[in-house]
Amino acid sequence: SDLSLSVCISSRELFSPSQKYQLLVYHADSLFHDKEYRNAVSKYTMALQQKKALSKTSKVRPSTGNAASTPQSQCLPSEIEVKYKMAECYTMLKQDKDAIAILDGIPSRQRTPKINMMLANLYKKAGQERSSVTSYKEVLRQCPLALDAILGLLSLSVKGAEVASMTINIIQSIPNLDWLSVWIKAYAFVHTGDNTRAINTICSLEKKSLLRDNVDLLGSLADLYFRAGDNKNSILKFEQAQMLDPYLIKGMDVYGYLLAREGRLEDVENLGCRLFNISDQHAEPWVVSGCHSFYSKRYSRALYLGAKAIQLNSNSVQALLLKGAALRNMGRVQEAIIHFREAIRLAPCRLDCYEGLIECYLASNSIREAMVMANNVYKTLGANAQTLTLLATVCLEDPVTQEKAKTLLDKALTQRPDYIKAVVKKAELLSREQKYEDGIALLRNALANQSDCVLHRILGDFLVAVNEYQEAMDQYSIALSLDPNDQKSLEGLQKMEKEESPTDATQEEDVDDMEGSGEEGDLEGSDSEAAQWADQEQWFGMQ
Repeated sequence: SDLSLSVCISSRELFSPSQKYQLLVYHADSLFHDKEYRNAVSKYTMALQQKKALSKTSKVRPSTGNAASTPQSQCLPSEIEVKYKMAECYTMLKQDKDAIAILDGIPSRQRTPKINMMLANLYKKAGQERSSVTSYKEVLRQCPLALDAILGLLSLSVKGAEVASMTINIIQSIPNLDWLSVWIKAYAFVHTGDNTRAINTICSLEKKSLLRDNVDLLGSLADLYFRAGDNKNSILKFEQAQMLDPYLIKGMDVYGYLLAREGRLEDVENLGCRLFNISDQHAEPWVVSGCHSFYSKRYSRALYLGAKAIQLNSNSVQALLLKGAALRNMGRVQEAIIHFREAIRLAPCRLDCYEGLIECYLASNSIREAMVMANNVYKTLGANAQTLTLLATVCLEDPVTQEKAKTLLDKALTQRPDYIKAVVKKAELLSREQKYEDGIALLRNALANQSDCVLHRILGDFLVAVNEYQEAMDQYSIALSLDPNDQKSLEGLQKMEKEESPTDATQEEDVDDMEGSGEEGDLEGSDSEAAQWADQEQWFGMQ
């Protein structure tokens, strides 16, 4: 196309005006696919100018009825399609205002569903909710089964019943489509933050024979269990989805995060390798590898990987949370706050976004801001075990509100006796009050139906406080079997071993004083191997 355009300029009579227009569009398309977006915009603009000149010429010289010209003119790319491609270029260049301006210039009656869909998404991103709702509704008017438009409306707080009414005619006219109304109801619950009812509704859908073993539904269910704080069921559903689709990428960032939190870093590393083999152009593989770095306490590397994920997908909530957490742990709290706020904007119903922001406020001793945010979350998302625990966490930071924290935690544990975060915070409160026997009873009850590294470790601490040293050692050992990287459990166990065997401790001191001993050489070799493993920077082939 580039060579042909040069010939066209040198010899104008060789190509007709319509052929020149077609060449310009071909050239712009090739530039777009080569990711030369600015150059593509330039060529698309030239094409539109040529089309405008072509239209003027056709008005001055009306068609003579030549049969050969009619098919040619019919095959020409429409101006609307060219403008849509220009808008795509602008979105790739992150020039959303220019993209909106181009699409806004298309008369409403000439807008195709994909143009309205792009406009709706751009309006939503720009915070123009009313315009976004109008565009999504226009998509549904033309395509009643456009599920992305349905999700877009639900995310903008349009009532589920109103959205369902826009699809009722098509549902009634097509056999075996009655499940769609239940699907809309389920995602209406998702976008209002009613996780329990959303889980129950999707479970009822998933049990139906038509949608059994649907990977998308399983992924949504896993995500909902994660939002509800039920990490065990979340992991199970992610694993089930993976077995059905080994090339699944969507949701794997959350799955990797959950594995990392449980201390299964080897599984996280394997997951990252597998995802990179599938595609390195999605945010998820970078987030998973970032979680591995973060929980290996390599925060600068986690920061880089999180930034790379955001570069690939600026709407990746998990990437924003990863980068925010890395910044916070590196002491760059104000920068972290910006990322957590953006995560909240993208996912206002996800509690972990608010938790990250509140942790930043507490880290900078901004207890008042943390309290205001926790109260807002409590009012917005409702009084459930998670919001009650979050509010109690902030109350624990102020001596004046200790009693309020106790009341909130009791309410949370009444709703969900197995909610780990509530149990941990209640144990922290009992430790402050030195009510160790009550704490032991609380932890034993919580561990009756589940096994968690943190709970076993805290139980070990409480048992030490009441001089139950042998059982404390057992609890530390269980904690380390669940998470070999848990430093606090390791320290507790080592302390117990030293107190249990003072003679062994003396022998170790004697060994340290010996010069040139073989044992000392072995220890040094072990340290160097550990250091060599920790310093490896060639993970996933990256410097």
